Parts: sequence; structure tokens; C-alpha cells
Amino acid sequence: VSPSQRTIQEMRLFIYELVSAGGLGADTPVSLRREGRAMLSALSEDFGLIPGVETILTEGRGSDETSVFRELAASADLALIIAPEFDDHLALRSQMAVDAGCRLLGSGPDAVRLASDKLQLAGFLRQRGIPTPPTQLLDVSKPTEPEGPRVCKPRFGAGSSFVFLFRSRNDLPELPKVEMIEQPYVPGQPVSVAFLIGPKQIVPTPGATQHLSDDGRFHYRGGRTPLPPPLRDRAVPLARRAVEAVPGLQGYVSVDLVLGKAPDGSGDVVIEINPRLTTSYIGLRQLTCTNLAELWLRLWKGEAVDFPDWSDDMIEFTADGRVWLAV
Repeated sequence: VSPSQRTIQEMRLFIYELVSAGGLGADTPVSLRREGRAMLSALSEDFGLIPGVETILTEGRGSDETSVFRELAASADLALIIAPEFDDHLALRSQMAVDAGCRLLGSGPDAVRLASDKLQLAGFLRQRGIPTPPTQLLDVSKPTEPEGPRVCKPRFGAGSSFVFLFRSRNDLPELPKVEMIEQPYVPGQPVSVAFLIGPKQIVPTPGATQHLSDDGRFHYRGGRTPLPPPLRDRAVPLARRAVEAVPGLQGYVSVDLVLGKAPDGSGDVVIEINPRLTTSYIGLRQLTCTNLAELWLRLWKGEAVDFPDWSDDMIEFTADGRVWLAV
């Protein structure tokens, strides 16, 4: 039976995680391997519980990662791509799946590329009245120093790689040979809000606080979910405005924000949009009896779904997938 002839009750789902598949080579940091393995394991378990859904992975399929990808995508009805945005990894593999005749459970390549370009996305959101820090390309040769602390990061990046807090350009270390952006440092509470997005409905999650290193590098350590209600009431509507503004976002999408000191939310800003699965899924799936993977699939079909019942328990999770009940 060809993929186009099978029904939703009898479906082959190709779940691809770039690091586990060897797409970044043998020298990938252990931390990235653990994070990728944790997300892949959680998704495989959750989609494996759905009757009629057969999940297929790249493991044991051969050493030519690209050829294996194309073969499995061509044999599947749906593909769920987990990959970082840098070097166009996520958009390229999303396009490869589409070219193989496979539908995407995640965002389309055009939406991925817009969300992945931090300079373009910032301008796009600001034009639509969505608060985000003013962003420009970093020019280390500028004779005048910036006013106040600034943050620089790769224009196309993922995670906290090569992110620096600085007050003077002389403070900056040797930077990678890629385009870098700079924006004012926004003090406040870093949070994220994930959504499950279908063609007819968007389901928000209760969000998570983010644990970032305090050494000026903003290394992501994990988080705690759910957000306390006062923060949730500010974060979720603002994050939703951001995802609704970007056409083509689909599936699991997460928005990073900083919530300022003002209780009315007047200092809250969107930092970036992650058009892919993030580690927060590992914590969120522990907060509800609803199978989030099944909810995701039903939303993709265009079904009307009820919002999950979320527990008030506090769940801590790390970037490499460890989860425990906070006390």
C-alpha cells in the first residue's frame, strides 16, 4: 500500500533526530547527543502508544545518513524532523522530506527559515507590533561603544552557542566567522511557551521558566514547568501573538521570552521562535495524562481537540532529558 493510500489509523511516521542519525558527524558534543536521544526516546514512546501508527527510525539502517533519510521519508506518510536551525539543517531536511513525497508533522521550510533568521524575524515581529529587542548586525569596528549592556549571538544559531553579554566591544572574545547580531540586554525572567499548532487550532502549554547560566553566556541548563499563573497569564498571550504572525508554523513550536519587572507585562519581549521540538517537551509530557503526541497528530488532521488537563505539580528538567518532581 502506498503512503497516499493509507489512512490515519494505519500510518508510517518517520521520526528523525539529526544528532542521533549522525548528521553532525562523530565529534558532536556529548551534551547534544544526550539531548537528542532524550527527545527521540520520548517521541518514540508517545507516538508508539497510538493505535495504527508505526514509527520508523534511522537506527541500524546504514551509515549514509542522507541516503537513509531519503529512503525512509519516501516510505513514510509523515515525517517529524528534529534538528537545529543553524547551517540550515532543519529547513534542508524538512525540504528533503517534502521532495520525497512525505508530509511534515512540523513546520514548513519557509517558516523554519524565517524563524531561524534572528535578524529577519526581529524586524518581522516589530513590524507587526510584537515587542522584541531592536536587533542589528554586529559591527566590531564601530568607533562608538553601545549604551548599556548588549547581547551578541549568531544570526543563524540554535541553543546558547556563541552567545555573549558585553558592555564594550573590547570585552568580546574571538567570535566565530559567521554573521553575528547584537541587541540590548533585557533583564528579567527568561521563560518559554510551547504550542501544538494545527491548521484549525492552537493548543498552548503552561510554559516553563528557563535555567540559564549567569556567566554572561546564557547556557541553557533546563527549566521548570508549569509557569506560575501570574507569569503564565503574561507569557502565553504574547507568545501566541508571535506564532500566529509567522505563516507556516505547525506542530510543536516554542517561543523564548523575557518577562520584565513590570507586573502589567509592559516590559515583556519575545526573544526568538523555535520552529521545532525542544527539550521542554520532556517536562511537559509529565504534567498531563493526555498523550501529547496523539494530540499533536489529531491537530495535524484538523480535528477539534480539548485542551489537556495540566497538573499543578512542579516538574524540573535538564537540557539532557533528566526529569524529576520539584519540591
